[in-house]
Amino acid sequence: MINRARLLRRSRDHFFAWLPALMMGVFALGTWWLVRSAPQIVPPAAQQAPADEPDYFMRDFTVQTFAPDGQLRSRITGAQGRHYPATQTLHVRTPRLQAWGEGGELATATAESATAKDDGSEVELIGHARVERQAAPASQGAPAIVFEGERLLAFINDERVISHEPVQITRGPDRFTGDAFEYDRASGIAQLKGRVRGAIAPRR
Repeated sequence: MINRARLLRRSRDHFFAWLPALMMGVFALGTWWLVRSAPQIVPPAAQQAPADEPDYFMRDFTVQTFAPDGQLRSRITGAQGRHYPATQTLHVRTPRLQAWGEGGELATATAESATAKDDGSEVELIGHARVERQAAPASQGAPAIVFEGERLLAFINDERVISHEPVQITRGPDRFTGDAFEYDRASGIAQLKGRVRGAIAPRR
């Protein structure tokens, strides 16, 4: 009987392993740029915004990062961004993140909203969170990989990604689902918890 805690780890292709690391890297980079690209206006102490109100906001913004050779590495867009000084968090509505790997593979992350701490230590995708990694152009017939769930919380410093709500991981015709998800990059173990189901299509 296969141990639920190591169901995906024992998968032949280890297809899940890239996802949390990629998410943490993209969001850490994106948060850093969003916070530092926002207007840095420091009003007098008497006129500071109340604790429950944002001190600055952005609308229809786009932030891009480039490699030293000029190649586009990541693009982050959002309909609205609000920064709350009391909690030191940045709230983004309808975020869309794109990141290009060394081999040309494209990873895209979307959600209804996202919340990130100023120091980039935590990032959460909220509402119809979806992450898709396309195969590199050089790969022949490699299927895309899709991760879907209502909430995805990444702890950047600890290199952990968790979700306490149902998740689904799809790679081509293969599919895994669970009531909760946790990935620890240090141990390399991904855990699907609760009612875990998996379907691996036969290979020709």
